[in-house]
Amino acid sequence: MRKLYPDAEEALSGLLVDGMVIASGGFGLCGIPERLLRAIEMSGVRDLTFVSNNAGIDNEGIGRLLRTRQVRRMISSYVGENKEFERQYLAGELEVEFCPQGTLAERLRAGGAGIPGFYTRTGVGTQVAEGKEVRSFDGEDYILERGIRADLSIVKAWKADQTGNLVFRKTARNFNPPAATAGRVCVAEVEEVVETGSLDPDGIHLPGIYVQRMIVGAPYDKKIEQRTTRARELQA
Repeated sequence: MRKLYPDAEEALSGLLVDGMVIASGGFGLCGIPERLLRAIEMSGVRDLTFVSNNAGIDNEGIGRLLRTRQVRRMISSYVGENKEFERQYLAGELEVEFCPQGTLAERLRAGGAGIPGFYTRTGVGTQVAEGKEVRSFDGEDYILERGIRADLSIVKAWKADQTGNLVFRKTARNFNPPAATAGRVCVAEVEEVVETGSLDPDGIHLPGIYVQRMIVGAPYDKKIEQRTTRARELQA
């Protein structure tokens, strides 16, 4: 089975349809599948639901798709860096389901593991619990959260071998693995592809059985969400 494709457009060929659900990996701007997101933007597909920890920033990551109005609904945890997201949400132009960060990670993991739902204490007694089943276990209330299954997963990895085994680098490992398993089809963009057998088996974060297609997206420019600096101290 051929997994390595020449570019993002080819890797997504035949997979994109209006109204689909896409699980997108990444944490802030770290580990986001920016080449694949750009290809989705260029495809013109619309009415998308994105499941992602955050929505990027203005004109970066999913923020590019918000700008072009290709996203209808977001299931997210943190969206504080995106002014266009805020504007569309407050104007009633964008549907948003806010989800606690740990709960979102577990919903993706559960969906990938074939678990339709689970109970958690997170959100009990808050707006998060509205409309959800509540059950008591050992004297404590828990709410039922549904696992997430997506039509497509897009992720970014540091290294891959020819069979699609993936290694993520540091913070990029937070949401990429669960997002990858939640999709019926997973497309990965990677910085480097190495020979099969050259990766340490104990260091593989996502087995290749979860990955159907790959591209090499390098080179990348490292983008910073918030640049914080301090004035240099005057030298005596």
